Parts: sequence; C-alpha cells; structure tokens
Amino acid sequence: MAGKTLRSQGLAAAVLAAVVGLLATGPVQASPASVTLPVPAVTLYPGDVIADVHLVDRAFRVAGRVAVDNRLALVGKVVRRTLLPGQPIPLNAVDDPKVVRRGVPTQVVFRESDLVITGIVEPMASASVNEMVKARNPDSGLIVIGVVQADGTIRVGSE
Repeated sequence: MAGKTLRSQGLAAAVLAAVVGLLATGPVQASPASVTLPVPAVTLYPGDVIADVHLVDRAFRVAGRVAVDNRLALVGKVVRRTLLPGQPIPLNAVDDPKVVRRGVPTQVVFRESDLVITGIVEPMASASVNEMVKARNPDSGLIVIGVVQADGTIRVGSE
C-alpha cells in the first residue's frame, strides 16, 4: 500500500511540474487563430483580371499560410484556375498578367548611349513585365534573350 502512495505522489508531482512548465511558457492555444482573407465575391474564371470590386473580406481559422492574405496583392492579377465565391484564394491560383505572348510579333529594342536598334521578334514563351524571355527573329532565325518592358517591348543588351 505504501508503494502505491509513493507512486501516486510521484505522478502528482510530475503532473504539477508539467503544468507549471506550461504556465511559464505562456497560454496554450486550443485552435488556430482567426485571420481575415480577401475572397472572391463572384466566380472568377481562368484569364479574368481581378479588380477590387471582385473581392470581399471573410474571417477564417487557418493553421498556415496557404492563401493570399493581402487584397492589394490580388488586384490586377490574372486568375489561373476557377475561384469560387467565399473560398480562400490559393497562392498559386493567380499570376501576373502576361505582356508578351508566345508567337505574337513583338518589338525588340537594343539601346546603348545614343544608339537605338529596333526589330521584330516572336517570343518563344509568354512573359510578364521584368521577366526574361527568349525570342526568335523570324527572318534570320537568330534567338535573342531579353527582358520584357512595361510597354510590351523586349529589351536586349546591357543598360
């Protein structure tokens, strides 16, 4: 009988030590925190450009960063897959708009000091502003690599 009392007292001391340890580290959260996320107000389809009027805010309980949490980060983006109303928007469901399209003739610009050379190329891939893209000269077959500019041209060379 004395053995049981010692064991139960030891167990009680261990439990008490664990509780004191938890209290020292702070409160224990039983559920994930609530966060407000921008969600579509209407169904958005691939290729749609997101405008501020397409979004509403809704509170969710989330455990990790799996959805876009900044409204401004969504406005102007292009939808990659169908987004349903009231559902969080996954990080990979939106993309920057493509300024140049694969196979669509685009102006290429080489600029150095006062020298400016322009030509027409066909991008080998669609690309957004500030992305590098390969493009082919349809006359010579020469392939150049340049950076897409906001005006839709491709800049080659240094600068």
